[in-house]
Amino acid sequence: MSSALPETFRKYVVHQLSTDFEQATRLETVKTSEELAKLGPTQIAIKHQYWAINASDINYTAGRYDPTVKPPFDCGFEAVGEVVAVGSSVKRLKVGSAVAVMTYGAFSELQIIDERSVIPVPSVRAEVLPLLVSGLTSYLALKHNGQMKRGETVLVTAAAGGAGQIAVQLAKLAGNTVIGTCSSDAKAEILKKLGCDRVINYKTENTRKVLRKEYPNGIDIVFESVGGQMLHDCASCLAVKGRLIVIGSISNYATDQGESGRKATGFGSDSISTVSLLNKSATVTGFFLPHYTREYPGALKDMMAQVAAGQLHPLLEMADFEGIADIPKAIHYLHEGRNIGKVVVPREAKAKTIKAKI
Repeated sequence: MSSALPETFRKYVVHQLSTDFEQATRLETVKTSEELAKLGPTQIAIKHQYWAINASDINYTAGRYDPTVKPPFDCGFEAVGEVVAVGSSVKRLKVGSAVAVMTYGAFSELQIIDERSVIPVPSVRAEVLPLLVSGLTSYLALKHNGQMKRGETVLVTAAAGGAGQIAVQLAKLAGNTVIGTCSSDAKAEILKKLGCDRVINYKTENTRKVLRKEYPNGIDIVFESVGGQMLHDCASCLAVKGRLIVIGSISNYATDQGESGRKATGFGSDSISTVSLLNKSATVTGFFLPHYTREYPGALKDMMAQVAAGQLHPLLEMADFEGIADIPKAIHYLHEGRNIGKVVVPREAKAKTIKAKI
């Protein structure tokens, strides 16, 4: 069963392993009828209306998550859209259902996927996107790796980004002192409204000096996504039994590794003094969201309840993006550090929505 669709659709396909999205991909046109002919009994076809941008999109195009991967392959992790066709055995969804996806191949105007791999949502709205990859990462990393409890000091780096802004709010809702780092005064003002007790603009202040002077007992939890010098500064300021959670390393993402001509499967090298960890009984752990799929429903339910109660205010930014062809521009926008909140690309201008109020 399906609804009327255009004769063709477009999607991004990786043809060369690279952290340069435009160099790595081509926007290809595919016949809709040929794609729908592949629809299996338990699959659905989704017409995407919004695509979300993640810093790690360029890691995927570089083959960093699977060293054995070979082009061509589809890319993109996150989108929201409407079901336009269903397989013969699909029971849970119907044509017209609103769904979100968090799986490879999302940078497509039409995507075929198993019904078990989508998340039903109340309506096709961009506002759900900050709660998916970014929100789930924040919620589950603070819960599991951070073992977060009330009365702690929590530091969030890149705090105005898609994941950072959610982590700030969750840490504050849990009753903690929250510090956020960012790169501009405009971002700092937003972070104060979101609940940050102290905002460090690392362009004008020395992060390590501020932390050591103002928080002499150290930081209990660090939610870290920057890497490089920021990682070193955070690690040096941990409290006794402090927990540093590495959810990313954006400062290393855009640099291809290895000898000339080799694919960019590595990351930049970050090292932390093991002696400093030993002396404080501190821990550094990595967090990779796909390892926690069974917990998605419960975490999303909790965050959606917080949004409905006016406690959680996910921010998103669409700038002047419009249409799938603007995805490369949106990726550049994020990696230039210009965004406040989750970067989202709407299929068309009339689909744009307003930022969440704070």
